[in-house]
Amino acid sequence: MYNILNIWPTAKYRSGICELNGKEKRGMNAMNRDLLNEYPRPDEASVDRLLAEEIHSFMGKIIVLDDDPTGTQTVHGVSVYTRWDYSSIREGFEEPGALFYILTNSRALSAAESAALHEEAARTIHRVSKETGTSYLIISRSDSTLRGHYPLETEVLKNTYEECTGHAIDGEVLCPFFKEGGRFTVGNIHYVLSGKELIPAAKTEFARDSTFGYASSDLRQYVEEKTEGRYPAGSVICIPMNLLRSADTNGVESLLLSASDFQKIIVNASDYCDLKVFCTALYRAMKKGKRFMFRSAASFVKVIAGIPDRPLLGRGELSRSHSRYGGLILIGSYTDKTTAQLSMLKGLDGIELLEFDSDLITDLEALETERQRILALASACIQKGRHAVIYTKRKKLIFDNDTKETVLKRSVSISDALQSFAVQIGTAPSFLIAKGGITSSDIATKALHIRRAVVLGQVAPGIPAWETGPDSRYPGIPYIIFPGNVGEVDTLKHVISFFCS
Repeated sequence: MYNILNIWPTAKYRSGICELNGKEKRGMNAMNRDLLNEYPRPDEASVDRLLAEEIHSFMGKIIVLDDDPTGTQTVHGVSVYTRWDYSSIREGFEEPGALFYILTNSRALSAAESAALHEEAARTIHRVSKETGTSYLIISRSDSTLRGHYPLETEVLKNTYEECTGHAIDGEVLCPFFKEGGRFTVGNIHYVLSGKELIPAAKTEFARDSTFGYASSDLRQYVEEKTEGRYPAGSVICIPMNLLRSADTNGVESLLLSASDFQKIIVNASDYCDLKVFCTALYRAMKKGKRFMFRSAASFVKVIAGIPDRPLLGRGELSRSHSRYGGLILIGSYTDKTTAQLSMLKGLDGIELLEFDSDLITDLEALETERQRILALASACIQKGRHAVIYTKRKKLIFDNDTKETVLKRSVSISDALQSFAVQIGTAPSFLIAKGGITSSDIATKALHIRRAVVLGQVAPGIPAWETGPDSRYPGIPYIIFPGNVGEVDTLKHVISFFCS
């Protein structure tokens, strides 16, 4: 039996593994996407077979604590619970499959709130594990562009696990690779794909996030920055691409076995084959008694749990043919990508664009008047069989005396107002699309009252669709979770076109 917990990196590293070479220094600037193909690929049939053997021998549960609903971007046929109470976690343990998600939405919480949530969830998971005699693995799934409560959440999980079990966590693995969203780690530099260019993550709009911003694209330096020097860049273990592409599982395993004292471990990855080699070595290291935590993006979950590929969902798998009413699209994300995607909807047949003046959040009476205006327009639109697109002001409201906490609280307040449209709309929509992490989580829990949903698959790369459960506000409708930082300029238009006649 395994006795492990999955989360993110903290480090005390082997000297020499992570020294900058010429290729890494080049990577500090924008690079051509050809960088992703510099290493030959291994024999993938052999890699798949070895990983399948390791997954088959693992008899525990894999539990993903997801800090917003977008983390189901790579899986299908998997349950998502929106609560972390005893009954929900027990139900997850009793499911036949190995993997289930718990939506924490902790990216919308304060640091103190997130810490309390993660301690409670970790204690409850351990309690159910003892009652059922089932070992477990916890994955802290967060943003592929490095935003979120790091290192807070993984440190709380580590401390709680160690207190409950008496066993120390040896290493914390950082794996933000997310192919579907164009997020790659090469030479320890994390990149965001834009067109044909790989942009170092710290040079993107995501790094300028008012709550979770950062300055380092080099993940070793990111660790040092976020831990305020407690884990220096030079102490980080790096899993290099040459070992992964040569399928040297013994070499990777050796590095993992060397980890101690919650040492940070960076996984370089430019394709799924890299994660498959890494996870094979990881399972083997865990069999030998090593314990790890993981802070990962969505792709790692798919590989460690052995979720097979499936085609993107088609129109017939989503639309409710018996419904004559229109759908509801709620857009809260402020990213430049979302704004560009929204602009592509102008003139699209069958939809109406409704701008919600979210700047009125500072005047509650005026905000309510505005909310009622939009609600009436959207309700009439949906009853006529047209799709209502409600979107917030495109420029984030910022004041001179703002702190990270006040900006986050204002974003949550705006999200509360936005999700209320899904609650009070006059007619059950035929489908619902939510754009943005906080928005999509609030809609799932506060508006739709989802306790458990099933991930149907993806409507486009990195964009999951859930089927709402029988106890939700609108049972059985497709709920599409569209991250603010994913897709091309026309992807939102493409997804909405599924529902347009």
